[in-house]
Amino acid sequence: MSILPEEIKQELQKAFKKKLENPVTINYFTQELECPSCQQTHQLLNEVVSLSDKIILTTFRFDIDKKKRDTFQIDKIPAIIIMDKKDYGIRFYGLPGGYEFSTFIEDILMVSRAKTDLTAENTEKIKTLSNPLHIQVFITNTCPHCPAAAQAAHKLAFISDKIRADVIDAREFSTLSRKYNVFGVPKTIVNEKITFEGALPIEQFIEQLLSADKL
Repeated sequence: MSILPEEIKQELQKAFKKKLENPVTINYFTQELECPSCQQTHQLLNEVVSLSDKIILTTFRFDIDKKKRDTFQIDKIPAIIIMDKKDYGIRFYGLPGGYEFSTFIEDILMVSRAKTDLTAENTEKIKTLSNPLHIQVFITNTCPHCPAAAQAAHKLAFISDKIRADVIDAREFSTLSRKYNVFGVPKTIVNEKITFEGALPIEQFIEQLLSADKL
């Protein structure tokens, strides 16, 4: 049984045909055991990839492909990386469904078109980062405000080689959520030092990253 309704598939196929420019690779890390959502996530990815020959899916076994796992710094599954020849640090952990499906599709379009909607001023600000930043954005697929935070993190990762941005399903990775006291979403943690809740305007998000860069 298909995950995506037929009308959604048709809309996506038209959008991909019109908007995709360069090939996009989706690297997917999975395993058969001890991963309740891996099979469903894999099916969703296959359905999306089938809608355009410019989207390529490569699947890795988390329990077997240790070298690839270490190269991409993948420590949990299901894990999704959206990239072209370059790894921009864009990560999904969990099923990109519900409200987060829009984030997933926007990321594919962004990487394919090699551009964001960030202003020149904001782009220049984020390029001043001196130190590596690891952003973790905790979301749920039923949260209507979460895509704004998730997309902001991924856009900034796309712009800056200093940033790796993980969008994490708080419910699926409950142990991690407890570690970071995630009681509401979206919640963002930067380098284990700065935390903030809510979908901040992009300018405020950048200011938080600049502050973390100085710590």
